[in-house]
Amino acid sequence: MANEAQVLIGGEWRPARKTGGQMAFRAVNPQTGAAVEPEFPISGWADADDALAAAAKIAADPEACPGGRIADFLVDYAASIELHAQTLCALANCETALPIQPRLAAVELPRTVGQLRQAAAAARQGSWRRVVIDTVNNIRSQLSPVGPVCIFGPNNFPLAFNAVSGGDFAAAIAAGNPVIAKAHPLHPATSRALAELAHASVLRVGLPRAMVQMLYAVSETDGMRLVADPRISASAFTGSRKAGLQLKAAADAAGKPIYLEMSSINPVVVLPGALAARRADIVREFIGSVLLGTGQFCTNPGLVLLVKQPDSDAFIGEAAAAMASLPAGTLFSAAVRHNLAAAVQELISGGARLVTGGKTVGGPRIAFENTLLALTGKQFLAAPELFQKEAFGNAAMCVQAQDLAELKEICRNLVGNLTGTIYLDEAADGRACEEITAILRPRVGRLLNNKMPTGVAVSPAMNHGGPFPATGHAHFTAVGLPAAIDRFTRLECYDQVPQNRLPPTLRDAAPGQWQCVDGRWRQAGPATADE
Repeated sequence: MANEAQVLIGGEWRPARKTGGQMAFRAVNPQTGAAVEPEFPISGWADADDALAAAAKIAADPEACPGGRIADFLVDYAASIELHAQTLCALANCETALPIQPRLAAVELPRTVGQLRQAAAAARQGSWRRVVIDTVNNIRSQLSPVGPVCIFGPNNFPLAFNAVSGGDFAAAIAAGNPVIAKAHPLHPATSRALAELAHASVLRVGLPRAMVQMLYAVSETDGMRLVADPRISASAFTGSRKAGLQLKAAADAAGKPIYLEMSSINPVVVLPGALAARRADIVREFIGSVLLGTGQFCTNPGLVLLVKQPDSDAFIGEAAAAMASLPAGTLFSAAVRHNLAAAVQELISGGARLVTGGKTVGGPRIAFENTLLALTGKQFLAAPELFQKEAFGNAAMCVQAQDLAELKEICRNLVGNLTGTIYLDEAADGRACEEITAILRPRVGRLLNNKMPTGVAVSPAMNHGGPFPATGHAHFTAVGLPAAIDRFTRLECYDQVPQNRLPPTLRDAAPGQWQCVDGRWRQAGPATADE
């Protein structure tokens, strides 16, 4: 393993170049509240500048990263992660308190290597380029690598969304872009171990040494400077709305694309017929979803919408009893707990009723009581912005509308979310479901029926995106290949350019490439290893 205080820049592990202020930090074990050795550096701008220079040099050579070699890297890296699974899961468990079984070893690590292998298949096939050839006008176009990409990883998926191994990383690399990973400071040792494996795979397959670079932490100012730098081509961020909007403002001011996943309360509408037919099942599914991972999922169902009736009162009571009977899970950090407590208090101060929970759990473990709030539809409509505040963690709020008309009005006041769910009984709720679907559909990226939203399948059909403020751009997904690759590409067009001056992928009968020739899609010839 590399020395504790080293960063991966320019293809080498080296000591960080730090500036004034806080220059190092340690992870904290959420189960004990104790700091964990070793220390990790907070890089100054000089580190970011060197990483940008190295990435820009790779991007300047379009032949440096052929698709076949990218695919070889992703396959080799996935195999290395599997080989070191025990170590990686132990590190992630220590830094996040996520259980090794089943969460890390049986769910998240297989997801991580699975999406790396899907990205490898996309890189090798090359269909993500969407080659279009107009022979009548001799105009040709394709998607190509955008250039250096900076990825800011989140706190809640130390493997599957890690800046140096996760979905954004896989998508950016699949298109042939050099990546500068900004690890999350809650799990630096996990990120370092992954970066070491990635770098070794880069060297084994013969990609440019600086194809994957990593910094542990930078200042807020340097983070904004990084996404706005002329040498960066695109950035991706998963995290809080506050930090995401700060980065977006900096990137927008410089005309740089940045793809953000920020906050989502993922409304769940439970219609009366469904509640009457299977209330106990829906309560059980809700509790299992809202408390999974201590509620620290971007698709956590934080808002349940009901029509007031005896069954809805019973739903709230049974959900509260179930929450109160279960031990509170461990949160990722003291900051997460602080923000959760502050959000719950703000909702209560605004008029929400505390049904259960609402307090910090004592002791060294970082935890907060399982919390359920309740609200009337009239209260929600009086302050919809306040009552859509995300309480990230093991908390949720139930809103009881007085009738279906008020329920639909609540849905009209929802902001953009990653997901929206409708529980219905087809015979009793069919018409109401149609009406609510029409309202909810443009407000969410993924619409579900009779299924809680927690969990995002790595499927080509998946949309893990949604309207603002869930993301910064509703037209893209962070999960699902090859669609997720689109964010890290640019459209190139060639008009009247002769064959010998075209990229190989745009020439007539380019082997193995999918092409749209005069409006008809076809695959030309057999693929070669380096396509």
